[in-house]
Amino acid sequence: MTQTPDPRLRAEIETIYQSESRLVLATLIRLLGDFERAEEALQDAFATALAQWPQHGVPDKPRAWLVSTGRFKAIDRMRRSRRHDTLLAQLPEATSSADDVEVRADEAVEDDRLRLIFTCCHPALDGDAQVALTLREVCALTTEEVASAFLVKPATVAQRIVRAKRKIRDARIPYEVPGRHELPERLDAVLRVVYLVYNEGYSATSGAELVRVDLCAEAIRLGRLLQHLLPDTEVTGLLALMLLQSSRRAARTDAAGNLVRLEDQDRGMWDAGLIEEGSRLVTHAFASNHVGTYSLQAAIAATHAAAAKAQDTDWHRIIGLYDVLLRLEPSPVIELNRAVAVAMRDGPMAGLALVDAVLARDELNDYHLAHAARAEFCRHLGRVDEARTAYRRALALTRQTPERRFLEQRLAQLHPVQREVVSNSVAAERPSREGTGRSAKRRT
Repeated sequence: MTQTPDPRLRAEIETIYQSESRLVLATLIRLLGDFERAEEALQDAFATALAQWPQHGVPDKPRAWLVSTGRFKAIDRMRRSRRHDTLLAQLPEATSSADDVEVRADEAVEDDRLRLIFTCCHPALDGDAQVALTLREVCALTTEEVASAFLVKPATVAQRIVRAKRKIRDARIPYEVPGRHELPERLDAVLRVVYLVYNEGYSATSGAELVRVDLCAEAIRLGRLLQHLLPDTEVTGLLALMLLQSSRRAARTDAAGNLVRLEDQDRGMWDAGLIEEGSRLVTHAFASNHVGTYSLQAAIAATHAAAAKAQDTDWHRIIGLYDVLLRLEPSPVIELNRAVAVAMRDGPMAGLALVDAVLARDELNDYHLAHAARAEFCRHLGRVDEARTAYRRALALTRQTPERRFLEQRLAQLHPVQREVVSNSVAAERPSREGTGRSAKRRT
């Protein structure tokens, strides 16, 4: 976006861009029927805002103004094209009144993001492409953040996204929430997207802040919409998981923004209302005949929430839930999380053996939480040199500032001889990523 004379107005427009651009994009895709056309229209709309708002002021409904402006800018582009008749005929709907478009956009936009998620998760698209496209285009994660979620290179993600957009355009995949009979075949991918959006919000891949509150709130909002639309057990389980994890948000960092481990958190700061709602949803999910991976993760989170003090945690139950989870979905990251739980019950030597077994298979060597967990276990066993090496490896792989400060502090505290009772590894609180399986991130 270009410069504006008034820095305050520019800052206000930048804020609107950050909060509204993906919602505006979702509506423009519905109105224009094409990703690339909608993205051009979005940029045109904000460029026009930078030119006009300094003279006329920010409109009362900036989101609707941007949708209306973007749509008519796109129509102008198509009219100037040699193929304008064909392009205009492809528009999903024709509306001549700018005011009418603005009103309808303002009313419909809240559902447009969910419609777009279902469009991106169409079964005609490859599973990884479904999720990558949705995270990038609907949820505004960067290509690097999406790549981190999948443990692949950004270039690989970019190629998946380009292919998926082309498929949607060429196959004329409709922009809509499918009929009830079509929902189940898309639900798994949709839940995966919401889960990954929440994970990125709960513990950001990089940057100065541990939490991105906007992403957490959006994921929970989508989870509630999905539960109303399709009250499936796994929808309930995912919503429960997000609520239970969110209950700890205020206690996860101190006043300086430093990471606070699960065992050290002030549990009086946990949100009792979210815990009550999430636990109730877990009970409801387990009352069904089908319990899936999200419900099991929610049950693990509920077990943590039920402990008034860290030492009261029922590690036997948590390990049992991880055992079931591993049978449903084998994953090295779930193995890592289980190893932390085993260490809490049986001691650091037992946890270290499990982590080393995973690392020996060369599955998590580029995953910083595996090395952070190993460092913690070695630390408590007095294996200081190994702990130091593992901390340094974890630091080399970490891009988030609060985690870096935590690991640097732990590294600085190492002494030549150090033995202590095992404490909760950072891996037990921080979300985790995996390169295979149903979800690219896992959380305990």
